Amino acid sequence: MKYIFISLLVAIFSLNVKAQQDTPFDKKLFKEQKDAFKEAEENLKIGEKTFTLMSPEYLDENTNDYKIRVSYYKESLPFLVKANSFNPNNSQLNYKIGRCYLVSSVYKEESVPHLEKALKLNPNVTPDIHYHLGRAYHITMDFDKAIAAFEKHKAVVSKNPIELEDVIRRIEQCKTAKELVANPVRVFIDNLGGVVNSKYPEYGAIINADESVMMFTSRRNTTTGGGIDLGLNEYFEDIYISKKMNGRWSAPENLGSPVNTPEHDATVAVAPDAQSMIIYIDDKGDGNLYETKLIGSSWSKPKKMNKNINTKYHESSASYSSDGKTLYFVSSKPDGSFGNRDIYVTNWDEKLQDWGPAQNLGPTINTKYQEESVLIHPDGKTLYFSSQGHKSMGGYDIFVSEKQANGSWSEPKNLGYPINTVDDDVFFIINSSGRRGYYSSFKSDGYGEKDIYMITFLGPEKPMQISSEDNLLASIAKPVSEKVIEKAVNTDAKKITILKGIISDEKTKQPLGASIELVDVEANVTLATFESNETTGKYLVSLPSGKNYGLIIRKESYLFHSENFNIPESAAYQEVERNIELKKIDIGSIIVLKNIFYDYNKATLRDASKNELDRLVKLLNENPTIKIELSAHTDSRGGDKYNEDLSQKRAQSCVDYLVKNGIAADRLISKGYGESRLVITDAEIAKLKFEEDKEAAHQENRRTEFKILSK
Repeated sequence: MKYIFISLLVAIFSLNVKAQQDTPFDKKLFKEQKDAFKEAEENLKIGEKTFTLMSPEYLDENTNDYKIRVSYYKESLPFLVKANSFNPNNSQLNYKIGRCYLVSSVYKEESVPHLEKALKLNPNVTPDIHYHLGRAYHITMDFDKAIAAFEKHKAVVSKNPIELEDVIRRIEQCKTAKELVANPVRVFIDNLGGVVNSKYPEYGAIINADESVMMFTSRRNTTTGGGIDLGLNEYFEDIYISKKMNGRWSAPENLGSPVNTPEHDATVAVAPDAQSMIIYIDDKGDGNLYETKLIGSSWSKPKKMNKNINTKYHESSASYSSDGKTLYFVSSKPDGSFGNRDIYVTNWDEKLQDWGPAQNLGPTINTKYQEESVLIHPDGKTLYFSSQGHKSMGGYDIFVSEKQANGSWSEPKNLGYPINTVDDDVFFIINSSGRRGYYSSFKSDGYGEKDIYMITFLGPEKPMQISSEDNLLASIAKPVSEKVIEKAVNTDAKKITILKGIISDEKTKQPLGASIELVDVEANVTLATFESNETTGKYLVSLPSGKNYGLIIRKESYLFHSENFNIPESAAYQEVERNIELKKIDIGSIIVLKNIFYDYNKATLRDASKNELDRLVKLLNENPTIKIELSAHTDSRGGDKYNEDLSQKRAQSCVDYLVKNGIAADRLISKGYGESRLVITDAEIAKLKFEEDKEAAHQENRRTEFKILSK
């Protein structure tokens, strides 16, 4: 019995040793499994042939980054896995399976057990085993093991400066990742749900300024033409649109032709008012940027952007400024670049009516690695972008930089974990308030290979306050209390006003397509021009805080309409809806000139008024038979006689300006009405709760108007 027991132990030990041995695919070792071995050997040959096309991984000297021919791993992996199910103890096979999983988009974590087993079966399986194992640990956030593996690989590449630099960079990424994961930012990250997302990939979301329209790229079976990219074995990309209704995103619709074609079509950028969009078209490998415009309810045929933007190299990402006069974009062109992909900026040339020469944003933003997915916030100074450089925790991370008063950019700041991960994080967008963002990611709770997620920024956590009073120990029986004012929590909300509404005919109420001029009143310069949609009449303008804005709306056969928005630097994010009704040039029509300003308690016109009066000069010159009454009005504060005299003098100041600028005096009548024609009565003002609202009501009463007397 004793000998039987010993024999059993020896047999078990022998099996254990065999299980841990590096077992080659040798038919001599599988004599009793001939048919199964033959099938496994055939699977191995097919898998290895395709794996050879994927490997070896090579280091791009332009970017100092490893390039992987990943398109073959999907074909190689199933055959290698079948071979592995027959012989799971082959080090080379486990290594190759681990490599395939490592470059997959979904199953990266599966690389760890296979690479670990390959190393255990044969410590010398390949010279780069510790490098790829380090990458596998990195991607699964096992940072200490990753650093240890990379440190071992340093000895292998110590005489190769480029490869050594790559390993050192990956070690630094692991250290950055440890730091960021230990100090996560306060955010909610929520899947947008099955209405927007599908079982197919969704990514590249773009939104307009008021977050009412979203467009994104997807590889769905509803793609235009229904074609499949044979290189990827997935449907061709198309652009889809969803609109927010009652706080919910609608079911996406394919934009259709002429925007979508039977080939790849992808989202890049949308203008703040959603009237223009930039898309990416592959152009048979020479990726270029095209622009399409919303004319009424239809998108125009995309037009290739000029040579200052598109080159024979690859242009992949872009972003409009809020005024439409500046464009940021990404290009792989080598001239004057810092890396393989850099961010450039170009300005609109009014004379040429096209984009001017592009300038590289410089080494503060661009690195010797790759930058991608650029976004300029509607505030005009906050730049978001993805980069493989700077302090990345792995792959592309999303960074933010602020444009300084002297035109330079601040040092880019990592948005932090869990927004950024150890994998590629791109296609990030943020709404105008800065409180919500969107990006694409693969997560276990998703609907497909990539889904669109919403990020809600919570801001820093407010410290717990035990008591709102500070008790000063004056005496035990009668303590003295002092109120303690807690500091407000900074949510980093952007200081911007979104002005939107509908422009229509005053009488028919029909929507109108009109031109909109945005003016800096104090500087007396035009900042930007826009147009309302000719079908819906909708318009949207982004107004960064810190300026006195004039808004002038014009349409042929109508009187111009002006609005004034004086937005102080301290003004927080807000959305203002202002519907505007344009009046025909008819007798009796009255227009309030919102951008006429006088010195306090005087009739002297301020320089900021001249732009508005110049528009009136232009209107009168274009309609030479019109006669008008120019009237001034005060609020109810002050004596009747004083108000009447002041208003008469102010009206006359306007007439004098018009006469000085060539308008015949017999076409003009000045009239001061004082407080006799209040727009908002004293009784209505008395009902207002807040002083600022009361002052705004008085301001409405203090106005300058013109009325058409004859035509």
